[in-house]
Amino acid sequence: MQSSNHRLRDMDQHHPLLSAGADVETGSLAAGVMVGSPHTGHTAGNRTMWFIQDSCGMVCAGITWFLVLYANFVVNFVMLLPSKNFWYSMLNGATFNSLAVLALASHVRTMMTDPGAVPKGNATKEYMESLQLKPGEVIYKCPKCCSIKPERAHHCSICKRCIRKMDHHCPWVNNCVGEKNQRFFVLFTMYISLISAHALGLSGMHFFTCIKVQWNECSDFSPGVSVLLLIFLCLEAFLFLTFTAVMFGTQIHSICNDETEIERLKNEKPTWERRMRWDGMRAVFGGSPSLLWCNPFTGLRLRRLLLLTYGRRDGSEFSV
Repeated sequence: MQSSNHRLRDMDQHHPLLSAGADVETGSLAAGVMVGSPHTGHTAGNRTMWFIQDSCGMVCAGITWFLVLYANFVVNFVMLLPSKNFWYSMLNGATFNSLAVLALASHVRTMMTDPGAVPKGNATKEYMESLQLKPGEVIYKCPKCCSIKPERAHHCSICKRCIRKMDHHCPWVNNCVGEKNQRFFVLFTMYISLISAHALGLSGMHFFTCIKVQWNECSDFSPGVSVLLLIFLCLEAFLFLTFTAVMFGTQIHSICNDETEIERLKNEKPTWERRMRWDGMRAVFGGSPSLLWCNPFTGLRLRRLLLLTYGRRDGSEFSV
């Protein structure tokens, strides 16, 4: 007679019957670091902070921050502050710095938001019995993380978890882009493309202005240093603008067609009811179209953030 474990493994090749909403409340939440007491499942009251401990991802995320801060330094200290036009400097400085803050905030939210991980190790005999499946009904079980696999979930080898509506794993945000953090990833690509375009425009204006006057009069740095800083900024901004603008367009297209990048590459036939155009946008960004869609701080509560950081010490504080 087969054990329950073998019976579960026999289900690996069947079609999934669990929907994306059929979550469970067992197993740990995060694949990386889980801060706070070890709560379970995707409940409203969990006090866990998602973070993937991947060396490549952490290096790429650090490079992203360095490049944004470098652009911020060049724009402010090489171009705007030495300018003799007060309103030009103030308006462009306020715009660029605001967009940079929103871009970095979106990056942090993407990196530290659970993308929709399926609870690990929930494929147990007890949970199988609690599902009360009808005779002949079958479900997916992921053999890698021993989880019952909802529809449209895929296993990420870096996060070591099954992720709901997984689009792809992005090393630049050190996280998967999935059901719960796609909104912040879209905002991140949008704001990076905006500050890149703004930086290119400011660089062009600065070159044009400095050509008409002496370079020493339009910058506090020497002409050679200023030119090198501006050239590197232009190269960085052009590459970032190209990459993030394409990624932003790809993400909007995927949302409007309710199809993830993995599903598109695998040419998977939809077995779910598709949410088209604005229905898909509302599902990802929440509610009716408004300026709140552009706010990466939506849903962030100071009290909850403090609980994540300085939560109760009665349990295991860090869990992998």
